[in-house]
Amino acid sequence: MFSVIFPGQGSQLVGMGKDLHDKYSLIQDLFKEADETLGFSLSTLILSGPKEDLDLTENTQPAIFLISYSIFKLIKHEFQIDLNKANFFAGHSLGEYSALSSAGSLSFSDTLKILKIRGKAMQNSVPKGIGGMVAVLGSEIEIVENIINENKDKYDCYVANDNSFGQIVLSGKIEDLEKMMIDLKAVNIKNIKLPVSAPFHCKLMNKAKLIMSEELAKLNFKEPSNILISNVTGKEISNSNELRELLVKQIESRVRWRESVILMIKKGVTQFIEIGPGKVLSGLVKRIDKNVKVSAINNEEDIKLLNINE
Repeated sequence: MFSVIFPGQGSQLVGMGKDLHDKYSLIQDLFKEADETLGFSLSTLILSGPKEDLDLTENTQPAIFLISYSIFKLIKHEFQIDLNKANFFAGHSLGEYSALSSAGSLSFSDTLKILKIRGKAMQNSVPKGIGGMVAVLGSEIEIVENIINENKDKYDCYVANDNSFGQIVLSGKIEDLEKMMIDLKAVNIKNIKLPVSAPFHCKLMNKAKLIMSEELAKLNFKEPSNILISNVTGKEISNSNELRELLVKQIESRVRWRESVILMIKKGVTQFIEIGPGKVLSGLVKRIDKNVKVSAINNEEDIKLLNINE
């Protein structure tokens, strides 16, 4: 049994997908359609930069989706490998949109447009310089949660991503995060401030949640061809109505990636195939369970080496 997983923000790189774009007309056509859908040259940002523009959240999100979706389609149509035979689809944060679009629940153009809106709404939810994120390394989720709960009078910090054993990401106002970092250091828990400009996946994203609630209500969701695992619950999504509600909640809720991977493994998954730029999720999966097979698909060589456990 295998699952297909899709990366989120942070995996972007100028030039990602260039080798595939240069060789395959299918990729070129999807890039062109993306540019026409969004009304600007996203393809130029991806292939040539500049990096600071690609790294803007409103551009990063549709860009990573475009790469993931393009590789997914290329694998199916050029290499005759049907990843829709997967037992589960899952994605990390914006990767959840890549998953649902690849599963046929949301159209390519609608996904591009909603991710542009989502990225801008998340970026603008908190004034620049007010919020941030901190990675906590080598600790357990229960320990971090206890520190947060025991110090509610001192600061408001939130677990944004429960990524794997020993990797947790916090969100909050910078002043609150800095106070918590002192407490973490006092008990020898390693932590690093991340180079992001907004506190994603916490209550400070409420403005973005309201915008996404309105925008997602306008979209036509179909029943997905594959079972999707929700970031919000770490469990299977039963229908398209629940999917819409969970995508709204996802904006200010914890990404339960560790729980999602554990669930899929408990259900019998022995292989994870990461589709999109980078290898971040592959690394997280191996930290969760080193016995499962993991494949990260970024280029033609990766596709040719792909061997699926069905």
